[in-house]
Amino acid sequence: MLPVIPAPTDLFLGTGNLVLDEGTAIVAPEPLQGIARYLQQVLLEESGLSLPIAPHGAGKAIRLSVKPDLTGIGSEGYLFTAGPAGVEIAATTEAGVFYGVQTLRQLLPLAEESRSGQAPTIPCLEIRDVPRFAWRGMMLDVARHFFDVDTVKQLLDALALLKMNTLHLHLCDDQGWRLEIERYPRLIEIGSTRPETQIGGFLSRKTDGLPHRGYFTKADLRQIIAYAAERYITVVPEIELPGHCTAALAAYPELGCTGGPYRVATTAGIKKDIYCAGKEETFTFLTNVLDEVINLFPSPWIHIGGDEAPKNRWKACPRCQARIKAEGLRNEQELQTYFVTRIVRHLEARGRTAIGWNEILREGLPPSVIGQYWFRGRKKVLQHLRRGGRIIGSQNFYSYLDYNYGVLPLSKVYAYNPVPRQLEPRYRKNVLGIETPMWTETAPNREHMHAFVFPRLIAAAENGWTPPEAGRDFQGFVARLPSLLRRLRRMGIAHTGIEASQPGFFKRLILWTKFPKQSSELPEVVVKGRP
Repeated sequence: MLPVIPAPTDLFLGTGNLVLDEGTAIVAPEPLQGIARYLQQVLLEESGLSLPIAPHGAGKAIRLSVKPDLTGIGSEGYLFTAGPAGVEIAATTEAGVFYGVQTLRQLLPLAEESRSGQAPTIPCLEIRDVPRFAWRGMMLDVARHFFDVDTVKQLLDALALLKMNTLHLHLCDDQGWRLEIERYPRLIEIGSTRPETQIGGFLSRKTDGLPHRGYFTKADLRQIIAYAAERYITVVPEIELPGHCTAALAAYPELGCTGGPYRVATTAGIKKDIYCAGKEETFTFLTNVLDEVINLFPSPWIHIGGDEAPKNRWKACPRCQARIKAEGLRNEQELQTYFVTRIVRHLEARGRTAIGWNEILREGLPPSVIGQYWFRGRKKVLQHLRRGGRIIGSQNFYSYLDYNYGVLPLSKVYAYNPVPRQLEPRYRKNVLGIETPMWTETAPNREHMHAFVFPRLIAAAENGWTPPEAGRDFQGFVARLPSLLRRLRRMGIAHTGIEASQPGFFKRLILWTKFPKQSSELPEVVVKGRP
């Protein structure tokens, strides 16, 4: 079993091995020099190889090339050949070449795994590799617990190794606002700090009594975005509306229906206060915020949330009721569609596409909106797909990484199919792919978060890249997993042990009873990363 994850679509094993030593060069034309330098660095760090870079040359080499006329591999696939003359990685785009580089990394042993004084080798082979889905992502919630720039960069390095192309940042919620907005400084001054945090799970009444604070400056986010772009990863920002906004209301209480006072939430769950849909000031605020977000993030997509927005405040609010009457709406649910549609149109006018959780998929919503399917609402999801709308699969009991390993074992993540069985073949292309969210209400630090993300994110990566018809199987995946986990530990990433990530029947039953605790209790076995 070659230790490559995700498993390549087609792999043909030849005879013999290729020795890569310091007589090998990395040959890349000018447009690929950035990838060449990246490869040079990771080979030095991971395998102890110090290779020169040249724009051209004969002899044994790792050759990188973009060939737009290649057929059958799309915009992210690649061709990989290893033989006596070296390695050739070819693709139609730079991204495809970058993914081929990840395969080369994994084929080479780590420096500590090689015999002393022996040059690393890889088998002679040919690979044709094409991803199953265009959207292969992870969501990190930095609102409930804040994670700094270095943690996000480390996660981006792991996503790159796994050939994933999207990091969705959940930047604000009831428990905190984590993004500097120059026009509204109180979002950070007030909204980025809470006095304490609920501990022990959703049903617990315990709090830690400790303030929690943190936010990204615009300079921080520019650094993250640039780092991601070098790894062909798009960072998608999420600004929640019309609910999950208590932190924003604490900073600007005039945006709520009652006028407050509000405070940044210290507990999990759904909060009753949401943005007032009857005030024009609300839309002015949100469009101004989104304009700053658009100017900062080059992502074609902006996530606007849209889930879990209770309507009781709207029902009792004279301004919201006046809005319903003035717009000829039937009820508060149609008022939410009106609210969301105004925001979607604003984004469209600025060349961006809105993404929202599947609760927003209602009649009258612009069809351009991408739905992120997480819970219930399957009928509306199917209707959206059949109208030509697009969906990202994030069904909670198959992809929510904050669930314990009894509720969501490794094999279940691996088996998740985001394409609904009832969906006719002609609409299946509208399912963009898979995204695995990590909600952090009960994950207070980096190692705790890593223990729930890994190894399940690795299973999601193979699920999103390798189609079932390519011979993908769970037992083969588990056999290849230790090699990749060693590489992640070397990168400083902790993970749950393989056996603990796939508990037996009775252990799963016990863990199911702890479902309300979510990720508040660490798994039995957590393997630490290198300091």
